Amino acid sequence: QVQLVESGGGLVQAGGSLRLSCAASERTFNNYVMGWFRQAPGKEREFVAVISWNGDTTRYTDSVKGRFTISRDNVKKTVYLQMNSLKPEDTAVYYCAADKRPVVVTTTPDGMDYWGKGTLVTVSS
Repeated sequence: QVQLVESGGGLVQAGGSLRLSCAASERTFNNYVMGWFRQAPGKEREFVAVISWNGDTTRYTDSVKGRFTISRDNVKKTVYLQMNSLKPEDTAVYYCAADKRPVVVTTTPDGMDYWGKGTLVTVSS
């Protein structure tokens, strides 16, 4: 069972930046696709970004392309989400997730096998 712990959330003004981190408990993290999802109040959880086991493949939802960057450090067993030019509509709880497959097959929440508890990002206007 992989445990995922997110950190780095907080309150930021529009136009600002935050970097989220997600630390994994198991070395098998290195074989997994890792993703970031978010859920705003009253909305369903949605895909944000995903990265393959070796970092060669990344995908983003359209609304964050050019602003967010996902990366990973397999030595530290950590995945990151650098968020720049933040907008109020980016306000949500951000969740880290792991897919046991090494290559990107899906970007839907149902396709993930493990989840963190989330970290809140609030962007003020």
